[in-house]
Amino acid sequence: MTNLIGLSQEELQKIAEDLGEPKFRADQIYKWIYGHRVDEIDEMNNVSKKFRQKLKLEYKLDHIKVLKVLKDNNDDTHKFLLSLDDDNIIECVLMKYTYGFTLCISTQIGCKMGCKFCASTIDGIVRNLSSGEMIDQILVIENYLNIRVSNIVLMGSGEPLDNYDEVLKFVYNVNNPNGVGLGKRHITLSTCGIVPKIYELADENLQINLSCSLHAPNNSIRNKMMPINKKYPIEELIEACKYYVNKTGRRVTFEYAMISGTNDSLDCAKELEFKLRDIICLINLIPINEIKESSFIKSEKDNIIKFSKYLNTVGIQTTIRRELGSSINAACGQLRRDILNNPER
Repeated sequence: MTNLIGLSQEELQKIAEDLGEPKFRADQIYKWIYGHRVDEIDEMNNVSKKFRQKLKLEYKLDHIKVLKVLKDNNDDTHKFLLSLDDDNIIECVLMKYTYGFTLCISTQIGCKMGCKFCASTIDGIVRNLSSGEMIDQILVIENYLNIRVSNIVLMGSGEPLDNYDEVLKFVYNVNNPNGVGLGKRHITLSTCGIVPKIYELADENLQINLSCSLHAPNNSIRNKMMPINKKYPIEELIEACKYYVNKTGRRVTFEYAMISGTNDSLDCAKELEFKLRDIICLINLIPINEIKESSFIKSEKDNIIKFSKYLNTVGIQTTIRRELGSSINAACGQLRRDILNNPER
């Protein structure tokens, strides 16, 4: 049976017509799924019983299950381990800020990009998530905590641009005012740098925020950290980001994980300034989340501050990401991998 969660308003209209119902029935169903967040088709009480019965013969309303929740009492960050219909597990992280809640969602089960500092890529990729499995992360977490999320970041497990079509469908769906109704400027997509897809995304002119995992000022360092750089080197990535800025008018964020003795010297900061001086951007310095499978260790706090101060002084806006969820393995892939390796936990 086909799960209704993830279907667009247009797809539901086609289903209604195929079942001999007027289009407006689909609009009602869409609001029940994404607006009222019902768990059963029979809860759609302004839809005729006859139509509900026909619907249940071919379709279901099946939400992701919450398997485990960890909470960091220091900053109110929640990490969710979620079980999918095929018993695969994914994770997402809810972060609380003064302006509201931000939910970091996964777009794939695992990842094949091979970044050396990331836990989600260690065991490779299992499969892509559907748009429904992405949007249901929002619905389930909002219902679980009785909150509304104000920002979505596609920064969890997986490379969003490696699952381009489903991610695009997710963006259009979550933006629909008849459902979740989240503005596109409240959605951030993070990529390790699949250059052709950045150009393709720019041409969509979606007005979503683009965040690129840069993490190094040159190809020599980045090649050692991120295999994708051997296919799409830094120069090509930056050109693609410039195209995105010019096409959409949106500033690009470059994520930069601060790794002791690897990419955190003042010389690296100067090289970064030279590379990024001609693009409208923000650099977000990230004290790296250490994982046991990697030898990378977090930069000293003083080094991170000096790095940030230099870039801000020369006119490149730079921030230092606040460390959230450090007591609950909140970095992408850590909790899932711990559970897979120790199922009794």
